[in-house]
Amino acid sequence: MDFFINTANAQAAGAGGSQSMLSALLLPVLLLVVFYFLLIRPQNKRAKEQREMLSKVAVGDEVATTGGILGKVTDVGEQFLTLEIASGVSVKLQKFQVAQVLPKGTVKSA
Repeated sequence: MDFFINTANAQAAGAGGSQSMLSALLLPVLLLVVFYFLLIRPQNKRAKEQREMLSKVAVGDEVATTGGILGKVTDVGEQFLTLEIASGVSVKLQKFQVAQVLPKGTVKSA
């Protein structure tokens, strides 16, 4: 209710109403800027890094999936890749399920 009372007082005062209108619009704009820098920008940056990593996955790379499976890439397609998780055991999965590319020799030592 204070909002309506302030508006009524601002109308009675004349030119003072533009100042309160400016301050009322400043808070939402400030919140949008904060959300952009704290939430949206970092998420876009992580998504870009993930896309770049997936485009560089090649045959022979050792990777970890989002499900925790470690393996060696044996075939790479547009949307899918084949992962050898043990001798003679291959799994076909979607590329976006790759969480990270591991250093060479990680799968043998695990």
